[in-house]
Amino acid sequence: MNKTLILVVEDDPSVRNLISTTLKAHDYKYITATTGENGILEASSHNPDIVLLDLGLPDMDGVEVIRRIRSWSNMPIIVISARSEDEDKIEALDSGADDYLTKPFSVEELLARLRVTQRRLAVLQSGTQAASSVFINGRLKVDYGAGCAYIGDTELHLTPIEYKILCLLTRNMGKVLTHTYITQQVWGSSWDNDVASLRVFMAGLRKKLESEPGAPQYIQTHIGVGYRMMRVDEKQ
Repeated sequence: MNKTLILVVEDDPSVRNLISTTLKAHDYKYITATTGENGILEASSHNPDIVLLDLGLPDMDGVEVIRRIRSWSNMPIIVISARSEDEDKIEALDSGADDYLTKPFSVEELLARLRVTQRRLAVLQSGTQAASSVFINGRLKVDYGAGCAYIGDTELHLTPIEYKILCLLTRNMGKVLTHTYITQQVWGSSWDNDVASLRVFMAGLRKKLESEPGAPQYIQTHIGVGYRMMRVDEKQ
């Protein structure tokens, strides 16, 4: 039995049953809730490893559930919602969600998102990323203590802003970071010109980081939303 406990907060019986059946078939432990209040109660009572959260709940908006859970816990929250507009995704991610899956979704995609979140959770729980001053992902190495980054044995000549963006992405590997979040962390603000500047710096960072900037391995773009640092196989 998979030791990961997942809380499913979903009021639609058909979607809830699909998710529950999928989790059961892959040996996940799970509990369910059909309202926001009940979901918050279950989260505080059982301290699940991951929360799968619908936004359209009968008693409150799912974004409010995210905010209330984030007031006392950093447990990973994956939103599963029929809302597909960029504004909805951005609001949920900026409120503290770790990922966003749009309905209808495939079982394979749901399981892939869970695996990504589990890997990130394992790193955080082991404390290796916090304890180590060196980040390694595929051929990418970031030495936080020295303030340097490398691809293989070659040092990357990054601008201060590029390096700051890279560190932000690597410290949140597997998590979608919105344009707003990144610009606030890098520049302390989030005006339209900051987002435009971010795109320019990201293009420069990719040219130095990726062997094929047009088909990036490390930094995934979520159009209209933000960016995510992907895990790369060590052989690549």
